[in-house]
Amino acid sequence: MEYLHGFLTAYTILLVAVLSPGPAVAMLLGIALSRGRGSAVVASVGVAAGACTLALLTLAGVGVLMQQAAWAVTVLRLVGAAYLMWLAVGAFRKAANPPEISPAEMPPLSRPRAFMTGYLLQITNPKAIVFWIAIASVGATAGAPAPVVVAFLAGAFAISLAGHMGYALLLSASPIRALYLRARRGVEATLGCLFTFFAFRLATARS
Repeated sequence: MEYLHGFLTAYTILLVAVLSPGPAVAMLLGIALSRGRGSAVVASVGVAAGACTLALLTLAGVGVLMQQAAWAVTVLRLVGAAYLMWLAVGAFRKAANPPEISPAEMPPLSRPRAFMTGYLLQITNPKAIVFWIAIASVGATAGAPAPVVVAFLAGAFAISLAGHMGYALLLSASPIRALYLRARRGVEATLGCLFTFFAFRLATARS
């Protein structure tokens, strides 16, 4: 019970991070609409796994190091921005030359590729990292034994998975996919603009 208050505070911060739209939600939107529910769900598992990796690194003290090492934050920002621009280019290509295929014929991403797409985006997502540094400052697991730390990580994984999988299921619903097919060029162009915007914000943000 002595860690309950810290857990609740940390999980509240995490919930805000999960529910606030950002690069991960934009990515899930693109995958759910173009590749289907299965690929989006697997990608959401990758996002949750990425969040758990960030949690482990933060609890291990990397968050404190990044607060003190401006170069590390800069490198991370640029890597994240480059990855988002790669996603933007893909979206713009689909907007310019959308394949002439029906929803049933759109091949889903392989499970490893869908998982890694979500995982790589999350671990290079400075928004998520900033939130985890904030969570680390709460000290929810400070001095806690290993079982408590494991319980905290399990809870964090569950919250991230539930939130992002909820987005994946909602955005892959049949009515939304049908709407996507009717306005695919506009949707892909919008996603490209969103990814470009996020990349620009990350690349130009102050350390």
